[in-house]
This record gives sequence, structure tokens and C-alpha cells, in this order.
Amino acid sequence: MDAEALYRRNTPRSAGLFALSERLHAGGVSHNIRFFEPYPFVARSASGSRISDVDGNRYTDYWMGHWSLALGHSPPRVRSALAAQLKRGWMHGTCSEPAVRLSEVIRRAVPAAEKIRYTASGTEAVAYSVRLARAATGGKTMAKIEGGWHGYGPGLVKAVNAPFGAPEGAGMSGEGSVASLPYNDLEGSLDALRRVGSLACIVAEPLLGGGGGIPAEPDYLRGLQEFARKRGALFVLDEIVTGFRLRYGCAYETMGLSPDIVTLGKIAGGGMPMGAVCGADEVMKLADVRSSPRKKRAYVGGGTFSANPASMAAGYATLSELRGKHGRLARMGSSARKKLASIFAGRAEVTGAGSLFAVHFGAEGPVKSAADAAACDQDMQKRYHFEMIARDGIFCLPGKMGAFSAAHTDADVKRLAAATERFACSVR
Repeated sequence: MDAEALYRRNTPRSAGLFALSERLHAGGVSHNIRFFEPYPFVARSASGSRISDVDGNRYTDYWMGHWSLALGHSPPRVRSALAAQLKRGWMHGTCSEPAVRLSEVIRRAVPAAEKIRYTASGTEAVAYSVRLARAATGGKTMAKIEGGWHGYGPGLVKAVNAPFGAPEGAGMSGEGSVASLPYNDLEGSLDALRRVGSLACIVAEPLLGGGGGIPAEPDYLRGLQEFARKRGALFVLDEIVTGFRLRYGCAYETMGLSPDIVTLGKIAGGGMPMGAVCGADEVMKLADVRSSPRKKRAYVGGGTFSANPASMAAGYATLSELRGKHGRLARMGSSARKKLASIFAGRAEVTGAGSLFAVHFGAEGPVKSAADAAACDQDMQKRYHFEMIARDGIFCLPGKMGAFSAAHTDADVKRLAAATERFACSVR
């Protein structure tokens, strides 16, 4: 039986619920990437490294809530912290002790976080960072990486998908004040930056998340930072994916970088809605109503649900529990990348770092940029992921990189390798 027929046979309730969802929601989903053909399964519950659907199928999960669940689904310490906070209330609309406690942890782990402002999402955190940079420098243009994903904020959705020069869609605004840079190509990036007349900031990721799980070369990021400093622009690192994922703290500390602003989210919020703008005192004071006159102030509002005590309690419990676990996470990720590379034996490139991994089929050489990833066989990548969902009970969101959590085991690595071996044999 082919994979789609098998999937349809095993997920009839998901099919029915998704048909209803299509009548209620645009495209049936509330985030574009959550859709995959023929329809996404509908989750019922999740615990540890497993997620279950409404038909009773259980999957080993490597999507892990958009990579936000470094401890796995519903870890006991986080669940207990949330339950305790819910008894005290989950929306106060004023300062809360959990926010103070979480910020203490982040500040100790992230030297760049001299001051912090919380938002309800990573999208908002990056958008506010760009606003701060424009206020601090007087520049107008943000430079970003081709393939870099920083959320759907106005002016951020440019050069996300290949071909990178084409519009990303209708209804956008602010693309004229965004310059795009070729990833891991320092000379090409510097050439593009020299053509920018009013540069406010350079925004980059230590590892392209949505762009293919591709690590940045340290010399590349150091070169961008040096250029920003010479031009009086700010260097902004989006560590919403990598923060507390690759190590306890941020990846930039291992790369010889000293960013002006770092954005966090995902893991730092314990899988609850959260984003954070972390930056130097000199920059962050522009958001302080007491120290900046209105005409110089950068509004970093954060939204109604910013720093809500439930998210703050979940983040604090997660970061407290996560300390000391990154060595094991990295070993599982490294083992998986080596096994998958060996199985595909040159037919696919495997990228990633730490607990993250991605497979790119038909690469003509090393995959070092989103352009390289886009030139690969993306249909085969989605087929690989879907076959594992349908046949092996392994959930990698089709087309996206996978992530290990502390709830995964070495046995999961072996199961992933065995499923990959079956797939590789079937497409020879």
C-alpha cells in the first residue's frame, strides 16, 4: 500500500476534523507551515517524545512544537509550575514575580541581556528590535539573510523563500527598507551592504532554522558584525531557535560575537507564547518612558499578553530543568546526523548542529545557504518525512528540520535510522 493510502486509512477522524477546519479557518490552519498533503493529522495529546492523534496513532515527535520543547512535551516540572501559577491567575496585566525570576536566569546566561522586554511571540521580538535599531542609529534599512525567517511582521517578510528577489506575497509593506544578504558569503554580503545608504541594523541567525538547519560560519557573522560597527549600525542576532537549544544560553558566545540585541523565544518560554528583546542598556533605554522623550522613544509595547505569568513560570521552570542536559542533546543530534549521512551515502546532505538535523536530497555540493537548500529536491525531502509519518510513526514536519528533546532516547535515534534505511532502500 502506498504511503498516502496507508495514512488515509489510519487517520479517518483527522480527515473529518480537518475538513471541518477548512470550513472554519483559512487553509484549515493558523500557521501556513502546519499544512502538509493530503492533510495534517489532528493532535489529541502529547507527552515526552510522543504525540498522539485523534485516531489513536502515536508518533515519535521531532517537530517538537516548532522546535520549542527542549524538555519534551509536558515535562513534569513545567506542568507543575504552570498548575501552581494557574491557581494564582494567568493574566494580571501588571508586573509579576515569575517575569522577574525568568529575567534573572536569562541575564545570567546571556551577557548581552543587560535589559529585557517581553513580547508574546518571536515575530514581535524581532520587529521591536528593528524599531529599536532605527531609533538608536537614525538609519532606516534593515539587512537580513536570504532564507532567514523572522516571523510575519511588517517589513520582515522579504527574501525568505527562493527565488529570493521575488515578492513573498501580497499585502506586504516596508520591503523597500530591507536589504537581503547571501548566507555564508561574506564578500557578497559586504558588497550588498556597501550599497545600503541608511543602514540601521543587520539581523542574522547563528543557524538558519526555516532556511534548512544550516549553521553560520563564524567568520561570516564576525564579518557582518564588524561591518555594522564601522557603519554605526546595530548587530542583531535572532536566537529564537538557537537560544537555549544549542547550549545553556546563546550560540553567539561560542562564535566570538557581541551583538547589540539578541531575540529569544521558543525554549525560553517553555513552549508557551513568549518572545524577548534582550539588549545593551544604551539601546534598551530607548524603550524606557522615563529616560527617553517621546520624539526619541522606541515603542516596545509587547502586547496585552506580554510577560503573562503563565509563560514566565513555564520559561523559568524549563530553564531551571534544562541546565546540564545539552551534552546529551548534542550527542543524540550528532549521532543522528552521522547515521543519516552514512545511510544516504552521498545522495543527500545532512545539516544541523547540536540537537538539530535536516536532510537535503540531490545536493550538488555542501549545503551552506538557503539558496543551496532551495536547489535540492524538496519534493523528495517532503516524501521522506511523510513516509516516516505514515509507515513508521515518526513525525518530522514535511520539509522542515528535526529536533531532539531531553525526552528522546538513544533507542529513538536507532528507530529514526531504521526508518531512514527503509526509505533509502525504497527509492534506490
